[in-house]
Amino acid sequence: MDRETAQKQVKELHNLLNQYNFEYYVLNQPSVPDAEYDRLMQELINIEETYPDLITPESPTQRVGGEALSSFEKVQHRTPMLSLSNAFGEQDLRDFDRRVRQGIGDDFSYVCELKIDGLAVSLQYEDGLFVLGSTRGDGTTGENITANLRTIRSIPLRLKEQLTFEVRGEAYMPRQSFERLNEDRAKKGEMLFANPRNAAAGSLRQLDPRIAASRHLDIFLYGVGNYGSINVSTHSEALEQLQKLGLKVNKEWRKCQTIDEVIKYVEAWTEKRPSLNYDIDGIVIKVDSLEHQEKLGYTAKSPRWAIAYKFPAEEVVTKLIDIELSVGRTGVITPTAILDPVQVAGTTVQRASLHNEDLIREKDIMLGDWVIVKKAGDIIPEVVNVLTERRTGEETIFHMPVQCPACESELIRLEGEVALRCINPKCPAQRREGLIHFVSRNAMNIDGLGEKVISQLFEHELVRDPADIYFLKKEQLLQLERMGEKSVNNLLTAIENSKANSLEKLLFGLGIRHVGERAARILAEHYETMDNLMTASREDLVNIPEIGEKMSDAIVTYFDNDEVEELISELKSAGVNMAYKGPKVSEVADTESVFTNKTIVLTGKLEKLTRNDAKEKIEILGGHVAGSVSKKTDLVIAGTDAGSKLKKAQELNIEIWDEDKLLEELNQ
Repeated sequence: MDRETAQKQVKELHNLLNQYNFEYYVLNQPSVPDAEYDRLMQELINIEETYPDLITPESPTQRVGGEALSSFEKVQHRTPMLSLSNAFGEQDLRDFDRRVRQGIGDDFSYVCELKIDGLAVSLQYEDGLFVLGSTRGDGTTGENITANLRTIRSIPLRLKEQLTFEVRGEAYMPRQSFERLNEDRAKKGEMLFANPRNAAAGSLRQLDPRIAASRHLDIFLYGVGNYGSINVSTHSEALEQLQKLGLKVNKEWRKCQTIDEVIKYVEAWTEKRPSLNYDIDGIVIKVDSLEHQEKLGYTAKSPRWAIAYKFPAEEVVTKLIDIELSVGRTGVITPTAILDPVQVAGTTVQRASLHNEDLIREKDIMLGDWVIVKKAGDIIPEVVNVLTERRTGEETIFHMPVQCPACESELIRLEGEVALRCINPKCPAQRREGLIHFVSRNAMNIDGLGEKVISQLFEHELVRDPADIYFLKKEQLLQLERMGEKSVNNLLTAIENSKANSLEKLLFGLGIRHVGERAARILAEHYETMDNLMTASREDLVNIPEIGEKMSDAIVTYFDNDEVEELISELKSAGVNMAYKGPKVSEVADTESVFTNKTIVLTGKLEKLTRNDAKEKIEILGGHVAGSVSKKTDLVIAGTDAGSKLKKAQELNIEIWDEDKLLEELNQ
């Protein structure tokens, strides 16, 4: 076979194998026997061996290949992968519906989808080719697991159309794959996976793609992270479009006109849940219209237009042996139940949260009681109830202390709070917990400074606050248990590297009350430097979208403290970065531009700019890029193959530019 013939044959084999792959793994309706698929695959392998230059990234033979990685690269999500707020009962769903109606009126519909219990991932396609896959990570930054995701047969390496966009989904392990995996591990004497979710997450974080391939994972795509060339006006249209492109969408989604229909859907799947060949832990409910989604907007942590209903958790009975107390970094005293070990939802549970003293009294919990335990949201163990009928008279009442178990300071209960709190700013337990938080992955991310090392440093009085970390010496660290020269050198390098972190990492690490990761990023982006934020007034803070009154009060109170001012000064002298380094998404140019305060929609394919480049440039110049066309849209940028958005803009007499006009204005 000459090269020209081989090239034509390769193209035909790609089309055939991709079609058969789609039928088998996505539609579950194979049209040819496995032997025919295998024969065609071998034919393609033979041609590629003869003509290696004909091997392309989207070839069906390239599902698994290449060397194992030494580590995963970080990936910055262009659009944050936010978590959803949770609903645990019918009233929570009705409250969500009430809030939605207050925001957009009564003329809307919902889309309900099964909440797959797996690992959230992002897939990026450019001109129809799968180019990047990543984990959710902290919602802002994930890990590049492209090689492992390519091993999932239901992920097309090339779409049916040459579109550029980002799609999001849940990678999971089917139950039969999970059972086979644990059977194999048992035969080898290896530790078994607790549940399919853990197995899927562990498989996709293998540095060798061949291991991921052997685990037989699958995926359902549930939404678009960045619409790019996808032209739709509703979430339901997006799901239909994804399916047409060859992506696997869970077929059980339903459109509901009322919250009563949503509740019926939830009730039905609560019963039918065991019949599936994959695990689900709830139902996701989303407002269908993208325009309505945009109007409802987001809180600092989650979208206001979606909620996750969580199924009632599995409940088991065990004995409560003791209650331990811990002091958190904000001084809150938290009681924890120590239990006889018991299996709950696939894992062994020995500890369960009791939250606070009021809960212990309300549930009449005594030491020695038999209790019902469940995992809240299938994750966090908690004591649900006490089996008082099993009491023998040997049980004893638990009394909360009046003094802090760490520093013996008097405990107080602040007005409006149920928790007992230690307010001693020098409490060693609070400082230790604060240090552990400061160095954690989502904060300053100092690799090698785990809880055990921090505890040693604290016990040896080598650190008392975060600034001390940056003045540690090699000879001091070498004195610690299990800290050899190599470990110490690596740790000092990690400490030095952390100085360059962007401001939002430092803000989150400081542990300011009510300020989570997303809020820290919003503040860093808005104020740009620590000095600007430290001098911000409560009035200024409240006016920032997503920063509420409680958070504003907490920020002002935090920085109005001499010890905090001294800490920031010490961090500065150590060389820790105090400025925001991320993309200036919300930055407005010093002088007004044609885009300032305008709502702009991008549609169609741009030839000279990527969609994200155009969006970032417009927003730097003061514009807001929206996902759908409405009466509030000021301008539409139409590339080639523009569809329904362009048509709607024409109907509404909205100003329309082509890409050349956009470039002309951007270059002014």
